[in-house]
Amino acid sequence: MTAYTPDAFRHIARSSPWRWDTVRFELHRKFPNAPDGGPGRSWVPSAGSGAGPGGGLPDLALNCWVRRPGALRVETLEGKLLASTTKINESRDSLFISGNRKPWLLQPSLVNPVKDEDGYVVRRPEARYGEPAYGTGRASACLDPVELAGDRPVPLEAPFANVAEIEDIAAVTHHGRPAIEAVLTPNPSYRPLFPDAPLLFPGRTAIRLDLETSICVASQSLEGETAGAGHWMALLGINEYMLDDLFEEVSMGLTDVRAHIPWNLGPNA
Repeated sequence: MTAYTPDAFRHIARSSPWRWDTVRFELHRKFPNAPDGGPGRSWVPSAGSGAGPGGGLPDLALNCWVRRPGALRVETLEGKLLASTTKINESRDSLFISGNRKPWLLQPSLVNPVKDEDGYVVRRPEARYGEPAYGTGRASACLDPVELAGDRPVPLEAPFANVAEIEDIAAVTHHGRPAIEAVLTPNPSYRPLFPDAPLLFPGRTAIRLDLETSICVASQSLEGETAGAGHWMALLGINEYMLDDLFEEVSMGLTDVRAHIPWNLGPNA
């Protein structure tokens, strides 16, 4: 990419469904009014520091695995299972008799969007979008941050026509990975995917997008009552092979052939 413009930032924000199939990441949240939060741009810690935005410990920390479409596993950093999608292999028959056309839409990976010369999405086609959600759904919004840009360019470039104004765009490194950073201010047309968990706070919000995956890997409110609130992610694995066992409630009992299998023989054997 030769130049980072507001349009280029929006193209990256629209591209996630075509950039990855599985992702493994560590997610940290900082909630509003945390005592160590505050405005500024030095809000992403170095890898392994254990610090959240603003330099203090995060209010929430999780390990997550996502496999498209619809498979999610969430654990604490200590390995305690909090949630998993246990119905990924169940029949979808009921969806197709609902009288709604949405179940008949294709997965985004099976349709072709309009792309720019760098391979990022200019206009998203109609498809079955959506990531598995846990809690407020903020992590789901981070995985496909299209709410920062909208599905397509606005018909007329006019003041406040876009969902957000974008400024101070820069190339950065996030946990050793190339990323793009900018400050966004929401316009009245901004509609978060989850109303209770918007990626953009009132006023100015600093945002980082991973260039390979288009995932929103960090955010921080820069002003007002929410100053210091936000999140950051460390992407630990992209497009790794993930078995159903990782997401099912009951393991299928597959044997790890790398491990020694003991034979317990009775006294008369």
